[in-house]
Amino acid sequence: RRCNNDKRATFTGCSFASAAIWQYESLKSRVQSYFDEIRADWLDKLRPQKRGDVRKEINQWWNSLSEGQRTVTGIIAANAVVFCCWRIPSLQRHMIRYFTSNPASKTLCSPMLLSTFSHFSFFHMAANMYVLWSFSSSAVSMLGREQFMAVYLSAGVVSTFFSYLCKTLSGRLGPSLGASGAIMAVLAAVCTKMPEAKLAIIFLPMFTFTASNALKAIVAMDTAGLVLGWKFFDHAAHLGGAMFGIWYILFGHELIWKNRDPFVKLWHDLRTRGGPGGGGERGGSA
Repeated sequence: RRCNNDKRATFTGCSFASAAIWQYESLKSRVQSYFDEIRADWLDKLRPQKRGDVRKEINQWWNSLSEGQRTVTGIIAANAVVFCCWRIPSLQRHMIRYFTSNPASKTLCSPMLLSTFSHFSFFHMAANMYVLWSFSSSAVSMLGREQFMAVYLSAGVVSTFFSYLCKTLSGRLGPSLGASGAIMAVLAAVCTKMPEAKLAIIFLPMFTFTASNALKAIVAMDTAGLVLGWKFFDHAAHLGGAMFGIWYILFGHELIWKNRDPFVKLWHDLRTRGGPGGGGERGGSA
């Protein structure tokens, strides 16, 4: 069955609804976590420490990361798992069908999301994950982890849809894969929100430029690539992601995220009135 605009809008709506519920549940659990951490710290002082405790070192490393870096660690891990799956010959048929986006394919809907986590080339994956890691702290600080995940997943679907549309109109059908569209949305969102921030290229740190100029240059290059038919990148997906990121900062945040309260109240009522997972609460308060 063909994927249409309704399904794309439904996925985006579900992403933000899930993010709102996630934020609600996170806020509820933080109070309990606070007391659990106090108790754990007290027990650690009583318990003799082992030298070379790997688990402790991992916890220290994890705690040293910013909230944004911790948020994207799961995304990076998912991309790494999918990258490894491409190396298994028996999975090739399934990988091509579900983890590449192609408007000529019989399977259109699931690849719109799954291809966002798919890379065949290690360099392609490493470059994308480096950019995501670099912008993660600013993006999550600006949006919060729940809203960031909703934007990232929605951007993946929107950018793939835009790629489908441009490929179909131009007649240049073919498979695409990669997180570039979703990452472009993150980059565009940060650059739109903080246009005067200074950026630099990793290999040329002595040359700096503003985030606004960087975004303009990237959009111009991808526009040229789309018009001229360059095939090295999926320029349509890049543009679709960038436009979604810009739109979300200028209009989407006010339109979607700031109007989530009625939905969160409905979920709160379900939780406190014996709804899913709410039967055991006392006092009827969050």
